[in-house]
Amino acid sequence: MTLLIIGVVLWSALHLFPALLPETRGRLVEKLGNGPYRGMFALGILVTLVLIVFGWRNALVEPIYVPPLYGSPVVTGMMLLSFILFAAANAPGNTKRILRHPMLAGMAVWAGAHLLTNGDNRSLVLFGGLGVWAIVAMLAINLRDGGWEKPAAVAYSRDLMTIVGAAAIFAIVLYFHEAVIGVSALPAI
Repeated sequence: MTLLIIGVVLWSALHLFPALLPETRGRLVEKLGNGPYRGMFALGILVTLVLIVFGWRNALVEPIYVPPLYGSPVVTGMMLLSFILFAAANAPGNTKRILRHPMLAGMAVWAGAHLLTNGDNRSLVLFGGLGVWAIVAMLAINLRDGGWEKPAAVAYSRDLMTIVGAAAIFAIVLYFHEAVIGVSALPAI
């Protein structure tokens, strides 16, 4: 469990660093250069992912609570929404006129959905930790950046393309979830 906790904490710290300490980040970029800084950041994220994967696999699983929505279609809907929000963060569309941080909001929804279907200690650490990170990151970025300038409206066909693309990727992940993760994403079926 220790590796999992360290991985989630380091993931959060690395991602919060630019929002909480922008001047320090700026000095590092100035000193190292943008490419090397980004390379070090990517390497740090890779290390955290390795820690998370090994920590997850090696953790002794202990139940903490009974998951209230295990197998519920509500969770499937939440997961689809999280995929749409992930996609909308990098697609031209109107979602960014409604949500300032669609990717982080998607992460919070993803984490919440997993907490509603998994009641064990390692799920609480991973999904709870990443959900808290996403919420703290939204607050920290808002504090750092101040006011929000909403982008201009675009044709709704762009949003439809994003939704269709996200739904296709979601269907693929849903299909392969058990083979890759070891747990069916549709346990009621």
